Amino acid sequence: MDEVVLEARAIDKSFSGIKVLHAVSMDVRRGEVHALMGENGAGKSTLMRILIGILRSDGGQVRIDGKPVSINTPRQAMDHGIAMIHQELNPVLDMRVYENIYLGREPRTRLRLADHARMKRDAAELLEAMDVSVPADAYMRDLSIAQCQQVEIAKALSVNARVVIMDEPTSAITDDDAEHLFGQIRRMTADGVGVIYISHKMEEIFRIADRITVLRDGQHVTTGPAAEFDEPALIKAMVGRSIDDVFPKREVPLGEPALEIRDWNVPQRVQDVSFTLRHGEILGIGGLVGAGRSELVESLFGFGPRGHGTVLRNGKTVQLRRPRDAMRQGIALITEDRKRTGLNLVGTILENVTLPSLGKLFARGLISPRKEKRAAGRYVDSLRVKAASLSQGVAELSGGNQQKVVLAKWMLTQPDVVILDEPTRGIDVGAKRDIYELIGGLVEQGKAVILISSEMGELIGLSDRILVLAEGRCTGTLQRSEFSQEAVMELASRFEG
Repeated sequence: MDEVVLEARAIDKSFSGIKVLHAVSMDVRRGEVHALMGENGAGKSTLMRILIGILRSDGGQVRIDGKPVSINTPRQAMDHGIAMIHQELNPVLDMRVYENIYLGREPRTRLRLADHARMKRDAAELLEAMDVSVPADAYMRDLSIAQCQQVEIAKALSVNARVVIMDEPTSAITDDDAEHLFGQIRRMTADGVGVIYISHKMEEIFRIADRITVLRDGQHVTTGPAAEFDEPALIKAMVGRSIDDVFPKREVPLGEPALEIRDWNVPQRVQDVSFTLRHGEILGIGGLVGAGRSELVESLFGFGPRGHGTVLRNGKTVQLRRPRDAMRQGIALITEDRKRTGLNLVGTILENVTLPSLGKLFARGLISPRKEKRAAGRYVDSLRVKAASLSQGVAELSGGNQQKVVLAKWMLTQPDVVILDEPTRGIDVGAKRDIYELIGGLVEQGKAVILISSEMGELIGLSDRILVLAEGRCTGTLQRSEFSQEAVMELASRFEG
């Protein structure tokens, strides 16, 4: 494991005059898992994009087996044995598994046609060797996220990758699928493949990493054996300060019901769910993937499949057929997929933050740029969004800062009921703490919060009550004195099988 396969030396990179990497160095050894840690915006993704040829560095050097190389395209990175499995998987959905694995490098017949029989045979052998039960001729559209991820690993191994970069690989898969992924990683490292592993989940890092490198504000902070770190030390290296209370729960008196849901149904997704949410309360919603949590809150917001039942807002029956209806009732929904349903990725920070509030800010239809910037800036600053200016494109921001922009957008609407669906997925511990403080501030103001989270510690640490769903049905509600991981999981798996 001492053999260095890939090395980045003193890498510099700037965007629009802002330096995002300051002479950053790291290396990857044969057969090791090297965790790359840091807050969102620390420079992790920029460094990885340089290593796989998506970006060019402004200075520094990349070495393979100790020899300097020039990597200007992803194809050149692949030729050097470097592959990356991105957090946002982008398979060609209407092509088959084997076609995706060999896309762009198809073996040819004597007539120079793509040799589909050979690709299918080789892909099937590769998947079998990986212990992956995905048919080589299945369409990607029919696969789960975890299966698509397995195909991406197969693609990396099919090019004889010596280094595989994994960016937040467990952010959208179940615990069981994560276990299978860890098994794949162990197989790869046993065969001598080096893995760069990026994740914000501390328990994963300490479980599988051999070494850890930490970046902060585009600079290298430390590198060392994983066994020499503990969670407080790693957090301090990442954020530059100690975070003593991970879940800062605010104890506030509960008020009158803000939202009451009775016998809510979404065809084939949610069945007869009822609950009451009070002012000043954080109601957690727990359950396994596919339990109907997102479908429940999206339908209540008038987004996605239409639901039916009774909704009372401050004691009065209301109809929520469209998002506009929910917004008029002072309800905000932060969806779980910020890129697909939370942001306009071709817009600026300013455009995204003010979009839902333009009618309120400028009732006469004339937009004042000064007033718009002042309104947006207030929330962008309070959430500590790291950006060059309000005119920066949201697509250029890190995941954590994109999430803060989504939150700023909805906070500007001054909602009374805030629904948060996986608000900290894929973001770092420092950004998580900022969001937890925001949630605490909301309930201190008497607002009501619904929190959906797959992170058990987060759900238990922040909620006043937890409503648990299984197969679209409510299997129980836990009071704070009853909280435990075992109690939540028992209710979450009640209808399984």
